[in-house]
Amino acid sequence: MKLFDWFKNIEWKKILNPVAYVRWLRHQDWKENWRNMRQAVNDELASLQASGKALGVFILCAFLLMGASCVTVFFLVAKGQEEVMVPEVTGKKLADALIEMQEKELYPKIQLRYSDDAADAYTILEQSPEAGAIVKAGRRINLVVSRGVILDHVENYVGMGLDDLRIKLQTIFAGSTKPLIVLGEPMYKADKSPAGTILAQNPPEGTQITDPVRLELVVSRGLDSEAIKIPDLTGKSIEEVLKILPAVRLTFDFDGHIAAGNEQPGTVSNQQRLAGDSAIAYTRIHADIALPESSKDTVSGIFSASLPVYPFANTVQLVAQPVNGDQYTVVSFKHPGGSFTVPYTVPKGTTLILNVAGKDFRRVTVQ
Repeated sequence: MKLFDWFKNIEWKKILNPVAYVRWLRHQDWKENWRNMRQAVNDELASLQASGKALGVFILCAFLLMGASCVTVFFLVAKGQEEVMVPEVTGKKLADALIEMQEKELYPKIQLRYSDDAADAYTILEQSPEAGAIVKAGRRINLVVSRGVILDHVENYVGMGLDDLRIKLQTIFAGSTKPLIVLGEPMYKADKSPAGTILAQNPPEGTQITDPVRLELVVSRGLDSEAIKIPDLTGKSIEEVLKILPAVRLTFDFDGHIAAGNEQPGTVSNQQRLAGDSAIAYTRIHADIALPESSKDTVSGIFSASLPVYPFANTVQLVAQPVNGDQYTVVSFKHPGGSFTVPYTVPKGTTLILNVAGKDFRRVTVQ
């Protein structure tokens, strides 16, 4: 018996009628039916094996059936999501924006960022795609959310260096269009604290920042009346002078001339005030240097610059950048501003860079 004949012999009308179907089930010889079905399957397979053409048609039909099933399932699964319009959420609070997006079956991808206004906290600053764009439901929408201002109150700056505070505020508000703390012009007073130390501030620590705050500071200028012992530079070489300058809080104004007579080239020929005398901090003292004539490889001279007059001595640094070789520091010391001079001996072609309070002030290439 073939499989087709077995199916044809089934009494389908009885099966489709519920009452008849129950009666039919009771009177079935299931063992005989199972035996007949197996026989029918075996007969059908034997028939297919005996005829190569029939077997090929059967296999082809099976593949077509599977292909049709796969295509049907694919289109059912890949059926496009409903298209929706992206709502306008920029400027709204995060909670409200999430509710609107949920109603549209859109999902947020949140990025946090500090803003300039404390009132912006948890507000949508930007969105992508923009409002009005047509997208499929289930799409992720990029939201930039404000986490408020990076600083919401005035901190305690007393005891901090003024330059350190400037750097700190520049770092905090880098790229900000509206810095929340602006430094006013400091007021300086003599104090035993190191020059540049913040002694007092207004507004005080803990003041809440809602709008930009102008910070007024009282800054130490050091002890102006402190007596400093004058060192003896006479006869000292340029290298020795450069080692002495950072150790004394005095301002030396150097003049240079080519060594003549009994003068030792490359040394201090005389200084204005006697060694051992006392002077107030950063008093100006004149000194002459007998410079050697330039050689094939090196050149000596006096580097000069006109600096602003500072309320307290700032760190100045003379840096040398040779044509061939690494950059190095010639000298670094405190200077009150105004006329600046310092001797040097460097390779020819070197670029000398004067740095004041961490910023380049002047560059000179010596030949």
